[in-house]
Amino acid sequence: MQKKTKLNCWEVMDCGRGPDLPHKVGEKICPVAIEQRLHGVHGGRRGGRACWVVAGTMCNGEPQGVFTEKYGNCKSCKFYIQVLQEEGHNFQLSMNLLKQMKES
Repeated sequence: MQKKTKLNCWEVMDCGRGPDLPHKVGEKICPVAIEQRLHGVHGGRRGGRACWVVAGTMCNGEPQGVFTEKYGNCKSCKFYIQVLQEEGHNFQLSMNLLKQMKES
């Protein structure tokens, strides 16, 4: 049985702001695509499977705020829900991810 590849947010959301994706003129790479402190979390690349704890993500083409400002929206995001379901009991709580980022 082939292991399912875990996709990162920029792949699922098709935003064009991931680390290896072509960017439109004037658009910046998303902070989640360069976030090294979360590399490997939930089997993702950089911060790609824990985007909800990264400040300034470029969701829906608009920069988002810090965790406390954006988490309400993130909880209803299709990608967040997908990661939550895929990880099941291995899902890492946001407070633990924030602590990991702070300690790194």
